[in-house]
Amino acid sequence: MTAIALKKKEEPERAGGKTRLKNHFALRLFKNKIAFISLLFLVFVHIAVFIGPFFWTIHPEKIDPQHVLSGFSAKHPLGTDELGRDVLSRLLHGGRITLLVGFFAMLCTIFVGSFIGAVAGYFGGWLEALLMRIIEAMMAIPNFFLALIALTVLGNSPVMVVLVIALTSWMEIARIVYGETLKWKAQEFVEASVVAGASSFWTLFRHILPQIYPTIIVSGTLSIAGSILTESAISYLGLGIQPPTPTWGNMLQNAQQYIWTNPSLGFVPGATITLVVLAYNFLGDGMRDALDPRYKR
Repeated sequence: MTAIALKKKEEPERAGGKTRLKNHFALRLFKNKIAFISLLFLVFVHIAVFIGPFFWTIHPEKIDPQHVLSGFSAKHPLGTDELGRDVLSRLLHGGRITLLVGFFAMLCTIFVGSFIGAVAGYFGGWLEALLMRIIEAMMAIPNFFLALIALTVLGNSPVMVVLVIALTSWMEIARIVYGETLKWKAQEFVEASVVAGASSFWTLFRHILPQIYPTIIVSGTLSIAGSILTESAISYLGLGIQPPTPTWGNMLQNAQQYIWTNPSLGFVPGATITLVVLAYNFLGDGMRDALDPRYKR
């Protein structure tokens, strides 16, 4: 009876603690002006990219021969490209592809890296040695060039681009989750789960990984920025998603020959990539500070 009473008493306290933690996290994040502005900017960009094309209905491949390489105007607010296609429409539709590639590449990166890092850290032994040697070998290879080789051999469809980016960038997250798993598996509540007869995978995914979620979320935010930058770079080199499907990277590639005659054609997608990547990095740094118990304002 005493144990049951203590358990019932602890449950509201734990629930209240989680609520206070969430409130403190939101408050700390909002107090970080750079992170908060970055969050607002990213919300605006995602709304514009995914909802904007329903209002700006010019097709991204529609050619206007009378307005080739035109400047900013009421009909074409961001001008047109070398074929007379509306830059704003291509920016919005291309942003969908670029952001979706970054998001799904991040999900794959988080899944692969978290699973391998958690398994290596929890089970130890020969499995830990094998997985850590694989991670170290992968980190010794320049990831960008590995991605270029893989896309050259396997093709450059959007799905393949997502998989290649994910499978060449999961190692850093795996090392982070590995270190966190080593720290948490020595805690008393994990030992109690093992003594109670819980399976190793149940203990790992039910008791250890939830403690690492904040770290994984921050790593995922930073991973999106890296994935967007990688996709833009490989598309700029002509090995990513191919025209006529627009992306911010291949828009830059098309604009490079007009850099002196029409610089805005390259400036618009280049500035967008830069600002979005910086915003994700600033947001990730702000989330890391907000989740740090040693944080002081």
